[in-house]
Amino acid sequence: MKRVSRYRLGIDFGRVVQGAAAEPGGEDTVFLSGGAEEALSSPPSAGAFEALARLVPLFDGAWVISKCGPRIEERTRQWLDHHDFYGATGVPRDHVRFCRARKDKAVHCADLGITHMIDDRLDVHRALHGLVPHLFWFGLQTEPAPEWVMPTPTWPVAEAAVLATLGS
Repeated sequence: MKRVSRYRLGIDFGRVVQGAAAEPGGEDTVFLSGGAEEALSSPPSAGAFEALARLVPLFDGAWVISKCGPRIEERTRQWLDHHDFYGATGVPRDHVRFCRARKDKAVHCADLGITHMIDDRLDVHRALHGLVPHLFWFGLQTEPAPEWVMPTPTWPVAEAAVLATLGS
């Protein structure tokens, strides 16, 4: 039986679900600038699907919220299908939102009532600060984290940090 909670999870796609950089500041150029076949064959970030499969049932909804243009939006949708993201994680297929500017993720978070957001960009977290109560700065970073965002360099760390915020 699914546990219904007052929590809602937002998850970035690039460098979070797919293409997490092994080096601080690294970019996923295969997905962005490579061909469609290369992009589709790129693997999920280590531990992403497993952690999300455990986290998603604890939330009253989970959404992928990604900033990209139309070409990468289509490629992202194809990648999610190709890797059976929805079946593997429990995120519903219609729970994917796109925007064209990072700051516009705040519009989606407000609309959806997101309480927890996992994103690799500090500028996104700045736009969400004061709106989303629990912010998780994913990936290896080169600068110190502000006190209001939780650094989470890997999926095991992110999962543990998210779990620590959920009431029993």
